[in-house]
Amino acid sequence: MSFPHSNLSWTDAIQRSPVLDYARCTDASGRPEHHQGDWPTEGEVYPVRLVQEAKTGTQMIYILGFSAEAPHFNGFAPHRFKMVCSMWLN
Repeated sequence: MSFPHSNLSWTDAIQRSPVLDYARCTDASGRPEHHQGDWPTEGEVYPVRLVQEAKTGTQMIYILGFSAEAPHFNGFAPHRFKMVCSMWLN
């Protein structure tokens, strides 16, 4: 299931999916010069949501609570993260 790009709050993300995923940043290198907003720290674990890009079909990892500007908002390539766990919210 795919959702539009945005800087979602925890509340918004939970309303869209009953699962909360966590991922550890394994590669924080290569921050683009034009990137404006939050950037992950290597070794830190973040609450994330997985989103399939509508145009390319590739999967992106969006960090909940992060804020960044277009075009990628708070979306990062999956090679930068390792999924840690998924938690079902009842």
